[in-house]
Amino acid sequence: MTERGSSGFLGVLRALWRGLDFTRRLVLNLVFFVLLLGFLAVVMRSAPRVEPDSVLVLKPEGMLVEQYSIDPMERALARLGGDTPKQVQVRDLVGAIDAAARDPRIKRILLQPDELAAGGFAALREVGAALDRFRAGGKQVIAWAGGYTQSQYYLAAHADRVLLDPEGGVLLQGLASYRNYYRELLDRLGVDVHLFRVGEFKSAAEPFILNQASPEAKEADSYWLGGLWDTYLDEVAQRRRLDPAALRATVAQLPQEIAAAQGDLAALALRLKLVDGLATHAELSAMLRREGAPDRDGHGFRHVAFDDYLASLRAQALEIGKPRVAVVVAEGEIVGGKQPPGMVGGDSTAALLRQAREDRNVKAVVLRVDSPGGEVYAAEQIRREVALTRAAGKPVIVSMGDVAASGGYWIAMNADRILAEPNTITGSIGIFGLFFNVPDTLAKIGVHTDGVGTSPWAGAFDVRRPLDPAVGQVIQSVIDKGYRDFTGKVAAARGTTVEAIDAVARGRVWTGKQALQRGLVDQLGGLDDAVRLAAERAKLGRDYAVSYVERPLGALDRFLLDFSQSTLASWVRASGVALPHWLVAAPRLAPELALFRHARAGMPQVYAYCFCTP
Repeated sequence: MTERGSSGFLGVLRALWRGLDFTRRLVLNLVFFVLLLGFLAVVMRSAPRVEPDSVLVLKPEGMLVEQYSIDPMERALARLGGDTPKQVQVRDLVGAIDAAARDPRIKRILLQPDELAAGGFAALREVGAALDRFRAGGKQVIAWAGGYTQSQYYLAAHADRVLLDPEGGVLLQGLASYRNYYRELLDRLGVDVHLFRVGEFKSAAEPFILNQASPEAKEADSYWLGGLWDTYLDEVAQRRRLDPAALRATVAQLPQEIAAAQGDLAALALRLKLVDGLATHAELSAMLRREGAPDRDGHGFRHVAFDDYLASLRAQALEIGKPRVAVVVAEGEIVGGKQPPGMVGGDSTAALLRQAREDRNVKAVVLRVDSPGGEVYAAEQIRREVALTRAAGKPVIVSMGDVAASGGYWIAMNADRILAEPNTITGSIGIFGLFFNVPDTLAKIGVHTDGVGTSPWAGAFDVRRPLDPAVGQVIQSVIDKGYRDFTGKVAAARGTTVEAIDAVARGRVWTGKQALQRGLVDQLGGLDDAVRLAAERAKLGRDYAVSYVERPLGALDRFLLDFSQSTLASWVRASGVALPHWLVAAPRLAPELALFRHARAGMPQVYAYCFCTP
């Protein structure tokens, strides 16, 4: 290399180094600046002020859940990006309503359920019961929306007045349960599916072996869906002072009713007495000003948003030193190992129960179950912890949420008492196993498998080979034993015979009301009822605290959440300066991954699972 060439090369290296050094200093300065802003935000954070005669505005967005499945960092990034997490914890909504009922500064509640996603009726019933308690204290609830879906209207029916935008409507359709069936597709792909189950009504895995629902599945689904719909009609009709039979007929004839109303859904809802009046948002605001909630500028109305009110409640001191009723949430699929919130981990949920049992200040435990089930062994791990907690002298009360079926019932069966809402979905006592293999699929592309093993069982679960009928018999024997275990444990826990449990089991699904009639639950009631019962069983009187036992947040997660809820972060959002949308959306996981995403290749999976959400 010539001297000039060497000098030019070194010059390029020096320029590159200067660029890297500038980038390093820029990144470090940006990190320092963000940390400084975060520190200032936490310092500046203050509870929002609630003025006298305020209206608490409840505008829940997304799904009602027992526990966030969106991790803290994602929630913080969403808030900083001007978005809101699309989940609302039932406990937060109910807690805010109950606190507002006691708060002399809150005059009424304005419920705006437009952005509330369809969810389970048991969770909606918990919120509705809180609204009823608020009204029982002499305060008013007003519901207003641009349009009501079926689940949104169920909640709105708890209001003193239900108002609707003149361009909106109320859409009541009834309940349905439709699924995809894959038998023809799997046959075309050459995939062999082997289903092992006990119970003609255990239909969770039927889509892999059939092209349509079996008669037994339709019979069972019609029964529990009909029970849910009856409860819906009865409760809505009672609150709206309508005849349930007339409301049922109205829904059945809705297409004709809409045609007769010339497509004017709002006028039809008013005529059918589903709503009390029609009003735009501006007219709603003017009405609230007239009724005693004028804002300082005279244009809006004095109010506090749900998130701000919730933040003010969280700023209050925690009750320390009191005996506690601990609530452990088991929401989502039941899977082995340690799982994040939004799923039930055999190890992690069992550890939470163990933590509550070993805490001397915890005198009773409420297990809040909202799960369709999952892996049998993981469910058994949790059931054992329930039994051990009772054996340690601490009462355990189960509160069933939207779904507590199959494995969700398994983890509940050994509680002192089981409470369910009338519209909880439960039962589905049954076991099934699935094994997939693909010898024909490989043959379609010219691939063949052959070899030797040291025993007849060696390689029995190789997905490339056909399933030996003798291996199928082994798997079915394991499934039969699992069903005997399930029904035997339920019979022992419920103080009855295996034959009696088998008569209401075999995979059959029931509503909470139907399950009570069949001895699978002890009484109807919500989470508050379960907490009170747990306190009574522990003889705590009225002087006790309620706490949730959850995995503690890390320092970074807590810092980000504090920052995202701070005064400075509110200013950042209001100024229009927000994180890029792609950065906010980056952490999000794909929704509703398949049940079998945790399956181990080449192993038959044994499940106590129920696909039973309308």
